[in-house]
Amino acid sequence: MASLAIMGTTGVVMAPDGAWAVSTTVFSSQETTTLIKFARAIYPHKKFKDSIYANVAHSLDDKASKNDQVKSTLQEGLANLKATKFTSLSQTKQLAALKEMETTPFFQAVRGECVVGIYNNPEVWKILGYQGPSAEFGGYIHRGFNDITWLKDA
Repeated sequence: MASLAIMGTTGVVMAPDGAWAVSTTVFSSQETTTLIKFARAIYPHKKFKDSIYANVAHSLDDKASKNDQVKSTLQEGLANLKATKFTSLSQTKQLAALKEMETTPFFQAVRGECVVGIYNNPEVWKILGYQGPSAEFGGYIHRGFNDITWLKDA
């Protein structure tokens, strides 16, 4: 998904270049931006566009709109991030903050959504060089079993 546009009513976050936008129904624009930056801090990839992480924020917003417990957990965590000025911390201090909160329900909720929302995305697969599932094509033995170029003597 090179460009992302999702409609909602509470917050809207747009890419600086206008290539994508995400609208939310539970989270404000500031909270959505914080979620995007928080997701990137947990799973930092220089090659990934913010739209990848915006998909995670949108999915969390959708879950929060359907479940008051999830909504409360995420809003509490976002309030804590705002209070600690997480998004303006250096990368080193962000990492320390992540380690401190890694057992919290907020961190685990975002981390869990990142795993699925980031790594189960065909756009990410292309960036990482993963060809996708192969079972429906007869398995990897007939589809790139030994075509890895990054491993010596593949």
